[in-house]
Amino acid sequence: MNRLPQDFALSNLSRRGFLKGVGATGALVLAASWGWQEAFAEDKKFGADGMPHGWVDDPKVYVSIASDGSVTVICNRSEMGQGVRTSLSMVVADELDADWAQVKVRQAPGDEVRFGNQDTDGSRSMRHWYEPMRRCGAAARTMLEQAAAAQWQVPLAQCRAQLHKVVHQPTGRELGYGALAAAAGALAVPARDSLRLKQPGEFRYIGKEATRAIDGQDIVNGRAVYGADVHFDGMLFAAVARPRVYGGKVKSVDDSAALKVPGVIKVMPIDSRPLPSEFQPLGGVAVVASNTWAAIKGRDALRIEWEDGANAGYDSIQYRKQLEAAARQPGKVVRSTGNLDEALKGAESSLEASYYLPHLAQAPMEPMVAVARFQDGRCEAWAPSQAPQVTRERIAERLGIGFEQVTVNVTLLGGGFGRKSKPDFILEAAILAKAFPGKAVRVQWTREDDIHNSYFHTVSAEYLKAGLNKDGLPAAWLHRTVAPSITALFAPGMNHEGAFELGMGFTNMAYAIPNVRLENPEAAAHTRVGWYRSVSNIPHGFAIQSFVDELAHKAGQDPLQYQLKLLGPDRQIDPRTLSEEWNYGESPERYPIDTGRLRTVLETAAKAAGWGRSLPKGRGLGLAVHYSFVTYVAAVIEVEVKDDGTLIVHQADIAVDCGPQINPERIRSQFEGACVMGLGNAVLGEISFKEGKVQQDNFHMYEVARMSLAPKQVQVHLVTPPGDVPLGGVGEPGVPPIAPALCNAIFAATGKRIRNLPVRYQLQGWQQASA
Repeated sequence: MNRLPQDFALSNLSRRGFLKGVGATGALVLAASWGWQEAFAEDKKFGADGMPHGWVDDPKVYVSIASDGSVTVICNRSEMGQGVRTSLSMVVADELDADWAQVKVRQAPGDEVRFGNQDTDGSRSMRHWYEPMRRCGAAARTMLEQAAAAQWQVPLAQCRAQLHKVVHQPTGRELGYGALAAAAGALAVPARDSLRLKQPGEFRYIGKEATRAIDGQDIVNGRAVYGADVHFDGMLFAAVARPRVYGGKVKSVDDSAALKVPGVIKVMPIDSRPLPSEFQPLGGVAVVASNTWAAIKGRDALRIEWEDGANAGYDSIQYRKQLEAAARQPGKVVRSTGNLDEALKGAESSLEASYYLPHLAQAPMEPMVAVARFQDGRCEAWAPSQAPQVTRERIAERLGIGFEQVTVNVTLLGGGFGRKSKPDFILEAAILAKAFPGKAVRVQWTREDDIHNSYFHTVSAEYLKAGLNKDGLPAAWLHRTVAPSITALFAPGMNHEGAFELGMGFTNMAYAIPNVRLENPEAAAHTRVGWYRSVSNIPHGFAIQSFVDELAHKAGQDPLQYQLKLLGPDRQIDPRTLSEEWNYGESPERYPIDTGRLRTVLETAAKAAGWGRSLPKGRGLGLAVHYSFVTYVAAVIEVEVKDDGTLIVHQADIAVDCGPQINPERIRSQFEGACVMGLGNAVLGEISFKEGKVQQDNFHMYEVARMSLAPKQVQVHLVTPPGDVPLGGVGEPGVPPIAPALCNAIFAATGKRIRNLPVRYQLQGWQQASA
């Protein structure tokens, strides 16, 4: 299935105590690792994840078997609802032929030496781990068989592992894994080439529907530990007043009233750092108290005069005008094929359109929270983190202690969506903990804190123009994308989108159009811009898929058939021929862009939705397709728009080709969730600024999708790709096609085109017009 790098290695750690402190010591402990190279990433200054360290993914997977037969898998990626702890464990358990009831999972602390890259982002955990996990399980199974053969003094070929025991096939004798673990732990790890991996027909868990979530019962029963569940006797609690304007500072503070609030212990500053802020706290004033309520009330009582700084004039309305004006002017050319100007001159007709998408906030259901304790020159933190290693690095730097003196423990995440990749909130807890040696200090963000001081999804203006032939298909394609970049977090003057952002549905656009020019005009960032589920695929996918629908209607053609014509003949495209700098960090040889797979997901979703069927007045079907995180996704959405503008989403059919399907139930749940999130983004989502400050406070103003917006029915159709292809991503690719499919459906239902998000403003206008 996947081909392993040549430096893949297995190690027997049974006698080294390497996992001591993680709760996974055993008679047999194996580690699987490889040195994952940057297969295809030219941009060295900023890594493929946008962070300034490059993307070198070195997964390490550990499995231990104790003398009681229990199997423990160490998960080094963060669990935030995507099911990685279950999926990781079931792959190991399958090759080990373990009884799922005897498999446990433990979360790894932040430690790159022991656990490799632990950043949980990019929808890459399973696609990078699948082979190491399989081989780790297969090696343990082989060693158990060898130990049994030695004890029975029989040929190895007569011994076969079967559901947590080894059976001597000629005689039926059995030995459980626990009884064999110590002897197996004394053996050398088998050579990689000698391992026998299961054939798909032998799988017990991989690709099956019925495997229960490994920590599902604890989550349902409330035993699972999230960030806010961490508690220590005598713990202190803190709330922080942060500048509302990015780059703002405290000019003066009167804390006299705050200190009179019962329970308040201390008021202290948190120093800001010069912009760009990277992952550092924004600064401000912290109120430390004996309980959270006292800390919040003490913060409310502070009288702070702020110096707002250079971004005090940031205004969403005015900035939108700047972006749209920039999109109408030439910009930095990032891809050019053929002769666009000549093709536009010779076109039979043309069409141009502009699209706008506002800032969004990740707004996970669990707001930011962290606990830290500083003692004897060491700092230990507990937090719902997507990036424990960069957290560890930044704590060490900020506190002025050695990296090895910092421990970061990862709790379950109550949602993340990229926000919890940034450790500013954990740094706040560490800074305050240093002021109270020996005491655990918890920093709790409110929902208002979260929405005011997030790392926002970028605002974007998109301009497209096409020159059309007699057949209605484009001979020329111009697309300009203008958006502040994530790279502006790390260095000044970063006014162009990074290669990784441009490679998300923009420079890797795969339609068969002979003359293409893609441009990226400048846009300065005036707030913190960060990762958001699917990142720049959202604006690029919305603009392109909306524009294609407009082109189809201009040509008088069915949108599905028009899409298929645009894709051209089935072919595999080397991503380097489209963009030299980005392919989601993956090898272009292993991961070409396959237009045949795009075609298949389009046809699958359309067939499932009954594309072309007649619908009552006020109803319509819309479709969109998008390639992201090396996965192919198409969506068809059926909507109804009432005369008063009320929107009802009746059905969503989503076709997914993510390569081999390891945990189908989790794949479906990820795409169901992505559908609802995509609808919320499109219909409701907007973060706006005035005088540099976010205008939304809580969910009554920054709305997320409720039951009334969710589709009455969501169907996720898993497409099995032809041939032997590697795994794609699952967590993020479901979001981009939802907004354009929705807006295309609204057009089919009403004849009214939506080019600017959120949709609700247009619906409200229709409602007012009908009144």
